[in-house]
Amino acid sequence: METSNRRVGTVSRGIRCPIIREGDNLAKIVTDSVIEAAKSDGFELRDRDVISVTESIVARAQGNYASVKDIAADVRKKLGGETIGVIFPILSRNRFAICLRGIAMGAKKVVLMLSYPSDEVGNELVSLDKLDEAGVNPYSDVLSLERYRELFGKNVHEFTGVDYVEYYGDLIRESGAEVEIVFANQAKAILDYTDCVLTCDIHTRARTKRILKAAGAKIVCGLDDILTESVNGSGYNENYGLLGSNKSTEETIKLFPHNCQPLVLDIQKQIFDATGKHVEVMVYGDGAFKDPKGKIWELADPVVSPAFTGGLVGTPNELKLKYLADNDFKDLSGEELKKAISDSIRAKQDNLVGNMASQGTTPRQLTDLIGSLSDLTSGSGDKGTPIVLIQGYFDNYTD
Repeated sequence: METSNRRVGTVSRGIRCPIIREGDNLAKIVTDSVIEAAKSDGFELRDRDVISVTESIVARAQGNYASVKDIAADVRKKLGGETIGVIFPILSRNRFAICLRGIAMGAKKVVLMLSYPSDEVGNELVSLDKLDEAGVNPYSDVLSLERYRELFGKNVHEFTGVDYVEYYGDLIRESGAEVEIVFANQAKAILDYTDCVLTCDIHTRARTKRILKAAGAKIVCGLDDILTESVNGSGYNENYGLLGSNKSTEETIKLFPHNCQPLVLDIQKQIFDATGKHVEVMVYGDGAFKDPKGKIWELADPVVSPAFTGGLVGTPNELKLKYLADNDFKDLSGEELKKAISDSIRAKQDNLVGNMASQGTTPRQLTDLIGSLSDLTSGSGDKGTPIVLIQGYFDNYTD
């Protein structure tokens, strides 16, 4: 069949591979797994296919782990080991609770300041309706734990059934530190309690640090400043520190993979050497999408993709077919319409910003879009497909 008559566009396949352990040759495993999948499932690799590798197996192959004691040692060294403010953490057993254990072990007292009504990624502490009923202004009001309980009582997370206020408080005490819990959305509110602050927000961290420093904080660190280098032989991430980490065991975390650009280039080269096809390769973590029911924004990693090959730089440059069909070529149909739209696509400019025919196309980074597709394909459970092969993503109506 000629390429122009192809009836299938983008295809995303989860690729199974062996369970990855520390020290494994991941580039070879990924290459072999993709090639074997193509043979067993009867498809061929093409130029500009995308191979996505989940960050968790990259970090696992690197052995990028750290213990709560390593976290505690770095927190104590960088924040002084006395009373520290821990502000704006997300509400997550997997993402933050184990980090909080290490943080609390590195301090005598923790003043935990939670944003409300929800955390940064949308996990809800209390509903907006309840705030309205109580006459509370989340932009200005600072609530003590006692006031929070008096107004709102006990609130459990919709999906996990956990009361994170109680859970985090207990966890800090069990780790050997005193705890005081407050609720506020203005970063500088923490300075009424302590001038040594660890800000735990992800995507707003640069602004939060700037505000705290301008307001006179003595020490300001973010999660991205903890474990930026090895502590007692631990793993580390020079760019993101604890951001992007996940619970591994009750005593250890798996950090976001570091220095993985050589890996994506190695996989690209091995695929080319084996097949003659020039593919693009990326490492992906959380997809950048929002759950409409729970209002949770998925992106708890600092970025969707920490490493990718050059062909994945930039944003889509696409025309909206329905706009062309309903406007420019509304009087055409059949083969005549197909030819007119195909000619428009072939003649499109490299930059369609401001062109009405591109309105409604998504101006997001390619790595964010493809990473989200990969994350949805692989899932986070037991599918066993930490590699995703995406074909036809860069095709258009004329291919």
